[in-house]
Amino acid sequence: MAAPRGSKEVEGFRFRRLEKPEEFRQVDEVIRATWGTEGAAGLSPTLQRVLQDNGGLVLGAFADIYLAGFSVALLGWDGTTLYEQSYLTAVRPEYQNHHVGFRLKAFQRDEVLRLGLSEIRWVFDPLQSRNAWLMVRRLGGRPDRYYPHYFGQLPDEINRGLETDRIRLVWPITSTRVEERLAGHLPSRDDDRLRFEGSFAIIETEPSEHGLRVPTAVAEPTGPQAHLEIPFDLALIRQHEPSSLRRWRHAVRDAFRAALDVGYAVDDFAVVPTDHERRSFYFLTPSLARTDSPSAPAA
Repeated sequence: MAAPRGSKEVEGFRFRRLEKPEEFRQVDEVIRATWGTEGAAGLSPTLQRVLQDNGGLVLGAFADIYLAGFSVALLGWDGTTLYEQSYLTAVRPEYQNHHVGFRLKAFQRDEVLRLGLSEIRWVFDPLQSRNAWLMVRRLGGRPDRYYPHYFGQLPDEINRGLETDRIRLVWPITSTRVEERLAGHLPSRDDDRLRFEGSFAIIETEPSEHGLRVPTAVAEPTGPQAHLEIPFDLALIRQHEPSSLRRWRHAVRDAFRAALDVGYAVDDFAVVPTDHERRSFYFLTPSLARTDSPSAPAA
């Protein structure tokens, strides 16, 4: 049987727009599986239906009839540019090592191009290394603004007890950079190591008594290259070094503000092995000539 229009089948998953009320109801199940049963804010099927039929997108990754992950977006307008604002993307924990998140975003790009738009935007937590790797490294998105405590206090298991700082990311989906990243053309490990070793450290860190890195100082960047460290695994920090969560949040906030204020912009993200540990870094460049995004960096 042929796949319906607007769907794509990839290695056991079918990616398509949600269509039926029972499919919209599965979105809430994925949300609760991802963020926990307490405090997870759901998306009503009626709202999803309205978005789907009025310029928004409610996309799913299906394993047979089972919703493995979803992505919800709505039309955005900033006074000059019409774009798709990606609101929420989630993948059930049991499918998070199947590249479903990457495939959902790639399918979202296809659908936004079908709508005649060339840009997608969203916000994400700058401390989440896995998300930064996907969104900046693998998809080729460009973080350009930092929002302190953007959503206020949230009660779900991932955000509980942590101020909800967010980065805005602009994804210029027709750019050459994005096409290259989607095709898997990435800098090598040697490229990443050389860039790390040759760049200015905006955040200084050191291992704690539990062996997890914690920030010790923040400085204004100088020179042609800079890097900004975040935790490699925030969940491990929460589990073994919870007292440093606030320390990390404020160090990264101060670091981004310092970098953006003097004209630095994020142009990549990498996980770099150093001395038997893996460390996560945003890479930044001053006065970056950016032809693939209409938005200038701003604090």
